[in-house]
Amino acid sequence: MPTTAVLVIDMQNGFLHPKGSLARAGMGLPDAEPAIRATRDLLAAARRSGLPVLYTRQVIGEGGPEMSPGWREAAAPALAVEPRMLSHGSWDAEILDRLAPVAGEVVVDKNRYDAFLYTDLEDTLHGLGVTRLLVAGVLTNVCVESTVRSGLERRFDVAVASDATAAYDGFLAPSLASMRALFATVAPWSELIASSDNDTERTSA
Repeated sequence: MPTTAVLVIDMQNGFLHPKGSLARAGMGLPDAEPAIRATRDLLAAARRSGLPVLYTRQVIGEGGPEMSPGWREAAAPALAVEPRMLSHGSWDAEILDRLAPVAGEVVVDKNRYDAFLYTDLEDTLHGLGVTRLLVAGVLTNVCVESTVRSGLERRFDVAVASDATAAYDGFLAPSLASMRALFATVAPWSELIASSDNDTERTSA
């Protein structure tokens, strides 16, 4: 059984699609396309290697009543153009078609930045025998970093695919540097997958 799982954070229409709530509000991620392509390639490699793949979705009530006042203030332009931004059952909240889960892959809904908080993610990972997480997704400095830090505190060995993450201008590099310093291995996805393959071969030997 593989001990590494790929965890894709919030690669959703609302964040990344040209018709998603953020893009329509003029708040789209300008450099997201390379991260989307890298995540697509990472997923293909993980599935070929038999690694479990899990996704998270940021899913909230209409208007974000459970979110902080600061979040609602920052999201106000997007909520103005799409009142159902990331809301339950909305197209905005769905995973991008290009990165969609395949049958049997787990999708964890969350309403906090940290994907472990108030979800069954940790129990699911333990049930799969996972000890190492290979993380991709958005936003690097918000939900990705929050989840990475939380995963480390829960004794997972965490790695971040540096080319399969995206953030707004000025936030990507500092966030990756912070995670690299104390919380995770940070490298291109192909290097991280290669190390997972090597670990699997050693375990099988």
